Amino acid sequence: MQITDVINSQFHAALDMLEQTIQRCPDTVWYDTAPRNQAWQIAYHALFYVHLYLQPTLADFVPWAKHRDEANRMPTTGEPYSKDDLLGYLVLCRAEVDRRTAELDLDAESGFHWLPFGKLELQFYSLRHLMMHIGEVADRLGAQGIEVDWRGRKKT
Repeated sequence: MQITDVINSQFHAALDMLEQTIQRCPDTVWYDTAPRNQAWQIAYHALFYVHLYLQPTLADFVPWAKHRDEANRMPTTGEPYSKDDLLGYLVLCRAEVDRRTAELDLDAESGFHWLPFGKLELQFYSLRHLMMHIGEVADRLGAQGIEVDWRGRKKT
């Protein structure tokens, strides 16, 4: 097994867990304005950066068709995305994982001037970022008695 296969598998496992948090999130939690960052915004932010950091460089990034700049700023005052919107974005991100990990040059620079390290480290960085935000939303769900199942690797 090649390291790009492992990276692909771990991204898919994490995206499976994010999908669960989105699907299982009640609207009262999804749109709750009491926390600094709403659940929908955390999910969007996580997907946005998965999508962005899979690109070879910042110049190669083409935002999702429904992207709104203000939605990625935390906290935001922008209009919320629905769960269906973000589940659609998640499908795009899964396809990007498959397409981009297959062609990763792990010896290249990150492609993002604010991340002064290589592509291999970027993959770990991006996965840690994604899992941190999944945990953030999963914790809110846990407080409601809703569990998120652990996924260890890509479903086969």
